Amino acid sequence: MTDVQAPVWFITGCSTGFGRELAKLTIERGWPTVVTARGRDRVADLADGKDHVLALDLDVTDMKQISDAVSAAEQKYGRIDVLVNNAGYGYQASIEEGEEDEIRAMFDANVFGLFAMTRAVLPGMRAKRKGHILNITSMAGFMGLPSSGYYAASKHAVEGFSDALAMEGAPLGIRVTCVEPGPFRTDWAGRSLKQTPSTIADYAETAAARMGATSGYSGRQPGDPVRAGEAMIAATEADQAPRHLVLGAIAYNAVTQKLNERLAQIELWEDISLSADFPS
Repeated sequence: MTDVQAPVWFITGCSTGFGRELAKLTIERGWPTVVTARGRDRVADLADGKDHVLALDLDVTDMKQISDAVSAAEQKYGRIDVLVNNAGYGYQASIEEGEEDEIRAMFDANVFGLFAMTRAVLPGMRAKRKGHILNITSMAGFMGLPSSGYYAASKHAVEGFSDALAMEGAPLGIRVTCVEPGPFRTDWAGRSLKQTPSTIADYAETAAARMGATSGYSGRQPGDPVRAGEAMIAATEADQAPRHLVLGAIAYNAVTQKLNERLAQIELWEDISLSADFPS
């Protein structure tokens, strides 16, 4: 068991990127932290010599590993206060050239694995009438861009799931925040991005061009993953936790523009929309 005042964090995908930087911040604060990765050896250094850190093997597509990891965390610390669903990766292809196996594998990690992790921690949070779930989505949770249709679809799925979860969890003291970053310097493009190159000339200026630009952008993104971690921690400490936490100027500007455009288009067709009901 642990100090009842210190929040217990459980973070998936801690080998690199957002997960690792966030874990380092919670560990530095002395908070009990469960760090996980596909291969415990990839996060063992985070736990070395620290009793308040538990390093575990966790592939979020493996239901037994999920169950075992949650049980181990609850046995050691008594509860999980914050779940960070960070594990996942990207896949780029034109819609037409997307490969079925690659699409399904990405959905298993980004969507179904996240769903399963959430289900596993909910009984404990519900019993304590307390908890906060951070789902790392993306600015792609609000929009699809050339070459990222399937990735955006996976993030849109998490956003819709989170809407329902927030409404079901609110009366039980469980809060939900979707974290929606833009480009951050996490080596995501070089490490966590798969691609099916486009060979159809008709997509040269759309999907193919964006895939090439994404690959060449790694290491030059404006977003700072450490500052992103601090923002996530701030969200969990706020009296009114944000339902959406958009991170980085690129994401903020793109998301707000997209939402304004979407609202304007919906309102433009208001008369037609309302005319679809039976007459009063």
